[in-house]
Formats: sequence, C-alpha cells, structure tokens
Amino acid sequence: MYLHSGCQIAVSPDTKHFAVDWLGVEVTRATLGIIGMGSIGYKVAQRARAFDMRILYHNRNRRRKEEEEAVDAHYCEKMEDLLQQSDFVMLVVNLTPETHKLIGKKELGLMKPTATLINISRGAVIDQDALVEALQNKVIRAAALDVTYPEPLPRDHPLLKLNNIIITPHIGTATVQATRMMAEEAIANMLAVLNGQPIPSEVFPK
Repeated sequence: MYLHSGCQIAVSPDTKHFAVDWLGVEVTRATLGIIGMGSIGYKVAQRARAFDMRILYHNRNRRRKEEEEAVDAHYCEKMEDLLQQSDFVMLVVNLTPETHKLIGKKELGLMKPTATLINISRGAVIDQDALVEALQNKVIRAAALDVTYPEPLPRDHPLLKLNNIIITPHIGTATVQATRMMAEEAIANMLAVLNGQPIPSEVFPK
C-alpha cells in the first residue's frame, strides 16, 4: 500500500510537497505467517529471514528440523495460531477442495487489525466477499493479491474500489528468465515421455 500510494503522490500533478508524517509499516522484525511451506513457501522464508522477520508456518506436513532451523521458522500445527500472531499472512498453497475458500470471514476475524493478507497462490483460496467486508470494516489493515477469481476481476468488482489493497495481474513468475525456465522444463518433461524415461516434474507420481 505504501509503495503504491507513494507512487501516486510522487506523480500527481496536485503534489506540492511530501508529508513528513506519512508513515508505512516496518517489515524488519515483523512476524510473517506462511500458509503452505512447500518449495515456494520455503523460498519466501529464506528471503524473509534476510529481513530478520519472525517466521511462522502452517503446512500439512512439518518440515525437517534442520530445514526449520536454516530459516528460523516455527511450526504452527493450527492455522488459527498463525493467523492470530502474524503481521503479514502469505498464502502459498495449491488450490484443492480442502483449500477452496481457506480464508473466510472467521479466519480474517482472527487476524490482527494491523495485519496484511498476501495471496500468491490462487484466487479461490480466499472468500473474496469476506475479504471485501474485512477491508471495508478495517478488520485487517490491507491486502495484496497477485491472484483473484476470476482473472481479471469484473470491472465493477468492489475489490477494485478499495484503497487498502494492491492487485497485480498474476505476474509472480512473469519474467523473461522464469518463462524460459518453465518452457525448458516442459520440453524436458515431453522428451522424457517420448523416450520412455522418468518424468522430471511428474505431478502425480505412480
């Protein structure tokens, strides 16, 4: 929110000066709760560690002790505990019947009123109607979404009218390098199938 609003102030034709009391929220030493500690969630934790963040995580399976210690992450068996303690909650889960609308009115109500919800997984992991209500009523401070349901949102969707949310067009992997790597990985998988070899990135191993 701070960067987005700051950009608008900096480029606005109405700006005459920069307010000295316009303050953002510190990331360093804040608590980050990661829901879904797979390979991507773990890489998020590695990056958050560089900011001296306190890292909590909730996952179907607990990571090995040495993996936790490497990023100083603490396991929350109950997602509710993570939601209550985190300053930033990041969703990094696959979309499955179990994770569909994983974050709804109840879960948002458990979060701190100063917390920010971040979704880099799939839009349907959040109950968007409940999120609109939570943002309008300041149940949570803000949200940042790289994914929505549907994509793009209808132009009259209430999420687009709020000033305490940032929405980006599913660009988490939208770099030249990442796109090239994904294409190379897809080709490697196709060649493996054609040659009767094990599939490197098999989603459902036999």
